[in-house]
Amino acid sequence: MSEPAATPAERPRPASHQNLDELAVNVIRGIAMDGPQRANSGHPGTAMALAPLAHVLFSRILRYDPADPSWPDRDRFVLSCGHASILLYTMLHLAGYDLSLEDLKAFRQWGSKTPGHPEVRHTPGVEVTTGPLGQGLGNAVGLALAERFLRSRLGPEVVDHRTFVICSDGDLMEGISHEAASLAGHLGLGRLVAVYDDNHITIDGSTSLAYSDDVPGRFRAYGWHVEELGEMANDLDGLEAALRRAMAVEDRPSLLVLRSHIGWPAPGKTDTAAAHGSPLGEEVVKETKRILGLPPEETFWVPEEVRDLYRGVAARGAAAREAWCSRLSSWRGDRQVWEAHWSGQPLPGFAEALPRFEPGASLATRRAIKACVDATAPMLPGLLAGSADLTENTGVELADAETQSAATPGGRQVHYGIREHAMGAVMNGLALHGGILPVGGTFFVFSDYLRPTLRLAAMSRAKVVHFFTHDSIGLGEDGPTHQPVEHLASLRAIPGLQVVRPADANETAQAWRLAVHSPGPTALVLSRQALPVLPGTLGAPVERGAYVLQDPKDSPPVLVLIGTGSEVQLCLRAAELLASAEPSLAVRVVSMPSWDRFAAQEPAYQAEVLPPELPRLAVEAASPFGWERYADDVLGLDRFGASAPGEVVMARLGFTAEAVAERAQALWARWQEHGGSPSRRTR
Repeated sequence: MSEPAATPAERPRPASHQNLDELAVNVIRGIAMDGPQRANSGHPGTAMALAPLAHVLFSRILRYDPADPSWPDRDRFVLSCGHASILLYTMLHLAGYDLSLEDLKAFRQWGSKTPGHPEVRHTPGVEVTTGPLGQGLGNAVGLALAERFLRSRLGPEVVDHRTFVICSDGDLMEGISHEAASLAGHLGLGRLVAVYDDNHITIDGSTSLAYSDDVPGRFRAYGWHVEELGEMANDLDGLEAALRRAMAVEDRPSLLVLRSHIGWPAPGKTDTAAAHGSPLGEEVVKETKRILGLPPEETFWVPEEVRDLYRGVAARGAAAREAWCSRLSSWRGDRQVWEAHWSGQPLPGFAEALPRFEPGASLATRRAIKACVDATAPMLPGLLAGSADLTENTGVELADAETQSAATPGGRQVHYGIREHAMGAVMNGLALHGGILPVGGTFFVFSDYLRPTLRLAAMSRAKVVHFFTHDSIGLGEDGPTHQPVEHLASLRAIPGLQVVRPADANETAQAWRLAVHSPGPTALVLSRQALPVLPGTLGAPVERGAYVLQDPKDSPPVLVLIGTGSEVQLCLRAAELLASAEPSLAVRVVSMPSWDRFAAQEPAYQAEVLPPELPRLAVEAASPFGWERYADDVLGLDRFGASAPGEVVMARLGFTAEAVAERAQALWARWQEHGGSPSRRTR
């Protein structure tokens, strides 16, 4: 467990330590200038202004061990203003992470460990991917929530750390920060300490151009502990004392408002927008180094005494980790549960617990996913499920689960409120903390609000699971504002995001299995309306992305119908109509719940499911964008929906078995007209 924090006055220091601290801070400022200058790109000003804060955090406050960057009980640090990435990279280098001086010299260059904005899993010591402003603050809320949940469930002897985040004017202007801060205050997330760098500068100029918020008042209204530090950016002991006061607040998050001066002490650049997003220039860099007492002709200069200072910090971190390892070895908790938390894999019995659904039944896939989650929740100790005010509607309502709150920190049911933006960022933070499987639900049309966080989840390989329900015009009366049309194409375009739209309850069970075992993010796209359980889906190879659901009984197929989700049933009924038509058509029906999984299959399997010599008609109540890679024609939507009962909207917009059969016959006629050649496909 954490030892009581020593105050600045209590901590022994050599007489020269204060001067060594100042030297370390100025070395950090020097690299903050050198990195962008060498790259001819970057943001030096914020990094220069916050060098004292970063030094205090990394040398006096944070508990970490660079020899084991993934130590579960380390403190988490987030630089939400990711444009100041040179500051974080400098600190990681000095702290002893696997980030060399050569890596710093390769700042923003191809193949380097030091990209323009911090990326988790790319640079050792980076906890989350930040860049789009406000996201890091939302991630930090998730990190803090994860720590509290795990501490409650596993015990403070093995989970006992804090989350620190630096945020900027830009972070707090973005709407996501309002949602995330409001949620953190409501949940009473102590052990979350945010420092607001109030430097009054954005790219356009002074923040007064567009920003006059009472930030301290705003955060107090959210329920945060707030302290206005004023002109303390260069006061190392004052910064440490303020951080320790915030760390002592356990019942609510803390915000420290720090007035800094961007680019300080660069002549002509301090407190200017010019110091924000551009290198300072060779002469200004040299003159600033003279002011700081650094060798002006040296670049990326780090004297040995500064390295020695940080070696001592690393040694303290290693000792803290070793003490934690000792506590873990004597911990009396369930080892199998511990491993399930941190491996991200379920306990034994997960697959066997998945429900099986018999043909003839009928239920919405949003209802099927709830049955799957409830049946397997005991095998998923890290499961933390919630919704943006649509808990019952989206299948994320856990049976007999406590609500997550300050009073019940081990509660597995999170009520995010109507805050989709924050929900996505918090879920990313939960996943990247480790030990948590975050599941979130909202209507599919509101995935628009989540797109930035979905993109970052994919980039970060964060294991999050989103239930997107009410997945088509079939939701009915709510009308076109709530009926997703272009959303499937939009999500399928995100590299690394697994998108699954199951056809029925059995495909839904397999989709849940894929999500739980996936190493990255998953979007499950689910129906509001009841769908029949189809013959052939029980045990079907959903993991392959597409499979033959039905072939003609008496002859080889001459045409392929491809469906997803609620439209697969239409393909099956259309196949019956075509088989009994005059002339009849022998039709294969393929269910394709996941484009990305099918694209990952070997070419032989793809050709086996979709023979290149056969014409193919895709059927999906969504934009046809992208289907040309798999189909010769698409029965899709090129307009928004309408307000009416779901079955009426589907029928009026052409999604009936009869319409599918008619479209298939037309495709077959064109195919025959062109000689049946796959090289002469018609679209």
